[in-house]
Order: sequence, then structure tokens, then C-alpha cells
Amino acid sequence: MKTLIKNATVVTPTETLQTSVVVDGTKIVDINPAMQLSVDETIDATGLHLIPGVIDDQVHFREPGFEHKEDLRTASFACAKGGVTSFLEMPNTNPNTTNQQRLNEKLQLASDKCVVNYGFYIGATTDNLDELVAAQRTPGIKIFIGSSTGNLLVDEQAALERIFAETTLPITAHCEDETTVRANTAKYADIHDVAIHSQIRDHAAAEIATRRSLDLAKRHRHRFHVLHVSTANELPLIANHGNLITAEVCPHHLFFNIDDYARLGSLVQMNPSIKNKVDNQALWQALLDGTIQVIATDHAPHTLEEKDQPYPKSPSGLPAVENSLALMLNQVALGNCSLQQVVQWMCDAPARVWDMLDKGRIQVGYDADLVLVDLERKHVIRNEQQLTKCRWSPWDGAELTGCAVRTLVMGQTVYRDGQVDGDVRGHEIQFDHQRGGFWATT
Repeated sequence: MKTLIKNATVVTPTETLQTSVVVDGTKIVDINPAMQLSVDETIDATGLHLIPGVIDDQVHFREPGFEHKEDLRTASFACAKGGVTSFLEMPNTNPNTTNQQRLNEKLQLASDKCVVNYGFYIGATTDNLDELVAAQRTPGIKIFIGSSTGNLLVDEQAALERIFAETTLPITAHCEDETTVRANTAKYADIHDVAIHSQIRDHAAAEIATRRSLDLAKRHRHRFHVLHVSTANELPLIANHGNLITAEVCPHHLFFNIDDYARLGSLVQMNPSIKNKVDNQALWQALLDGTIQVIATDHAPHTLEEKDQPYPKSPSGLPAVENSLALMLNQVALGNCSLQQVVQWMCDAPARVWDMLDKGRIQVGYDADLVLVDLERKHVIRNEQQLTKCRWSPWDGAELTGCAVRTLVMGQTVYRDGQVDGDVRGHEIQFDHQRGGFWATT
């Protein structure tokens, strides 16, 4: 099927211009085509901007094992509504994704259920090195240097050394120092105010683990991606490492801080924890100056009943894939960044960090993962309108300017006018780990 998207303001890797884009099947085949063109469908995008589909490289979609919180189908519906056309999902499901068989099982589940494109990390343990070395069909290896589920905690130095020395896939990690967190947990054991969470998982816990991970990456010359940077302290550590080190930040670490516990309580309980206003400002500046390259959500839903438990029984995590793009488009409306920058952080950079083939850009030959956004549309986030299975958002009641109005996945419209087409199926993301990572030019 050939589709013409005409009269859009198109954001390409080098410029923003009013033009038309032609999609044939799953690919972008022309930009600024000839006036006379025979197509099967014409989309008039007058007044709208066309951007690449958002790539969220850090999500927890809970299947298998925790489907009462979320599953691949409901999560992919939320992605489609939010303009997220591709996701990379973490291995801390039940069972953990720690070998090729479990990875393949997840890929099969996704092929049956997901309306957007999908990929899955393989998780490191203290004794699955052979699986990590041989792993295929994955963006990379996830290490939990800090508390996790199952047997995914890898805190022993000898095991970490072997993983960094003997594997070749890119590595990413949850960086919170387990010794620091345990000591703080004991220190504050008698305090049940959720705000203590940010003192238990404090600045030092994040900085120590990030420093340790970067030391491993630099000594072994192993590509490493720092997940959910939460402190100003970590920024000097991750800066200026060329192709070796990249990093990301989440909306909750940009927009929430310890002052929000009084209003939102455990709804903003996260690992790593939210920090303070100084950290908010430093993380934002790090995006603007390129120290941090990627925005991802760490979408980690729990039911409201689970969240309502007294601390520390309340679990950490919040849902965000449905609203992350709109939150950033609102920053464009406020004049804090440009649409071109948002596209760089949420579309182009994650594709290059994880060596995705033909994704993240509006460019001839690339996959037709596309989002039409209305930069002027005002809307209010409402819990009852959320498509995520947990049906809540910490941004409930927030009025934003700018949102996705139509989402195409591999050339097929999957979201339009508030409705998701559940018959569309996303595709398994293809990776080429010989491409060179974030700083590669192609």
C-alpha cells in the first residue's frame, strides 16, 4: 500500500520543512515527491508536524508473570496513543529473561500481542555468562547493580569483570550501590514516610554505582549506556567519553523532586529515587548540552492498590509511555527546547545507541514509523483515559500543550482520533551491532 502524507511540517535529521512524505509498504520511499503521484491513501497533515516514531529504550511491561499490572497488549496500546512506535523491554519479568529460550518466548508473545515494534534485553546473572556471549535478537545486556527480582542482582566484582571482559553486546545497567542502599535501609528502618525513600536511595548510592560501572566500561573498552541518571553528581562522570559511554534521563527525574512526595506520595516512589530541584535543573541542562543523549520512561506500572500500601511495602515505579512525548511537546510550547531536540532525544539517539536498523529518522529507506503531532492542541491527562492497564498517571490533572494525533507503525495507522487499531501488529526490531553506536554517522 502506498500512502502520501502531504502538507506536513516534517522534522528530518537536518532540517524542518513543509513538504510531503511517501510511504510504500513499510518504508519511507520519497520526501518532497513530484506533484503528480498515484497512491492508495492520502493523509492531509495541514497544520501538523510529522516526526519519527518515539523509541522508548527502557520499559517494564510485566509479561510474563505480572500481567495484573500490565501486559504486552495493553502496554503497546498505551505506546501507540503516546506516539511510541518501538520499545525495548527489561528482563525482570517472571521468569527472568536470562537465556535465549526465554528471550525467544518473549519475542513470540510480542508478535502475537503488540501493535508497535518490540525488542527485549537479556538479563545478566552471576552465572549465565555463556548465554550472554551467545545471545541473539537483542539490543544488549541489562545488569542490575542494585536490588531486583529473581536472581538478577549482580553485585560481585568478579562476575561484573567477566561480563564486561568477555561479552560483546552493548551493556546497560541499573546503577544504585547495593551496600549503600542496605545501610541506609537499616538506618531508617523505623521511618515509614515514603519521602525517606530518597534518603535510602540517595545521591551516593547512584554516584557510587555509576562510577563503578564506568570504571568497568573504560577498562574493558566496552560500550555502556547509563540508565535513568537521577543526580547532578553523575553528570561529570558520564561526560566526554565519545562512543564508549551514553546516558539517558526519565521524565520523572526531570519534572518531579522530593517536594512532590507531599502531594503524590508513593505515586512518585521510584528506583532510582527522585532527588531535588538542583538535580532537576542539572539534568535538563545535561540534555541541552549533550551530556545526556536519550529520554526514556522506565515505564513500570503497579496497581493503585499496591501503591497505596504503607511504605516500604509500596512498590517503586510509575507508568509513563502514554504521556512522555506530550510532556516533552509541552516543553516545546513553553520555549524550553525545540521540536528538533525532542526528536533527537526520543527518536534518533536511542536508535543509534542500540544499533537499530532503519529507525529513528524520517529519511528515504527508513522504516515508516511516523507520528503526526499537533503542537497547539491543549489537553489534560486524566487517569480514567489512560490505556495502560493500571489506569493511572502521576501527571493526572496536568494540562499540556501538544500531543500525538496519529501514529503509524511500519506504514500502518495504529492510532487515530483517540482510537487504537488492535488488528495492527508491530515488528521485531532488527539490530546491527557492527554499526558503531551513538556517534556513528549512518
